[in-house]
Amino acid sequence: MERERIVHITNLVKSFNGKRVIDGISFSLYSGENLVLLGKSGSGKSVIVKCIVRLMEPDSGMIQVFGQDISTCRESELAAIRTRIGFLFQEGALYDSMTIRENLMFPARRNARLRKLPEKELQEVVLQHLESVGLSDAIDKMPAELSGGMKKRAGLARSLMLSPEMIIYDEPTTGLDPSTGDSINQMILKIRGEYNPSSIIITHDIKCAKVTGDRMLVLHGGKIIAEGTFDELKEHPDEEVLLFFNH
Repeated sequence: MERERIVHITNLVKSFNGKRVIDGISFSLYSGENLVLLGKSGSGKSVIVKCIVRLMEPDSGMIQVFGQDISTCRESELAAIRTRIGFLFQEGALYDSMTIRENLMFPARRNARLRKLPEKELQEVVLQHLESVGLSDAIDKMPAELSGGMKKRAGLARSLMLSPEMIIYDEPTTGLDPSTGDSINQMILKIRGEYNPSSIIITHDIKCAKVTGDRMLVLHGGKIIAEGTFDELKEHPDEEVLLFFNH
């Protein structure tokens, strides 16, 4: 039985100032899968996901998300696709002037489905998602009162408010100490267990890739130079791939 493709990319090309950052990349993300894009800084990982949500226009190639060619989507169709995608930014991207409760309420009040809920039920949804990421005690704190790891957890709880079918994690462990990074990795697995989203995890952290990823794509020079599980790739003959495993 063929698995459902949530994202399907064919021959993606993107250049900046005449330099190809993405050079003919093709891959798919399947339903319920945690797919890791592993690469050094500047390898094009973030460019790929910005193209997926059309924050950036590729030079050429095709991107299908939930079966739709996003290059031909009208703004209303694109907005509908984006509401089905959760995005965990590197810094959490919280609104500094709002409490954590208010940060989670903000997208909910702009969502047609959630804004129909009575206030009490909406507050219960907020608490439920904060409990999912272990932050219920911080519900009325300001972002400035949270550690880096807590901000990432709060950012993820906010993205869960819209029940995303797909989540993009942008360098989820960057800037965190090893213990906090481990807890974020476990949280990603917990979210998969509870909500079963399809996920793309952008990272250069091999431990994050090993713990969270079902399948890994290694990027170098704008191309995918290797694909497989952690165990398959640690035996790979390419030296650029093995650099990640030799730290």
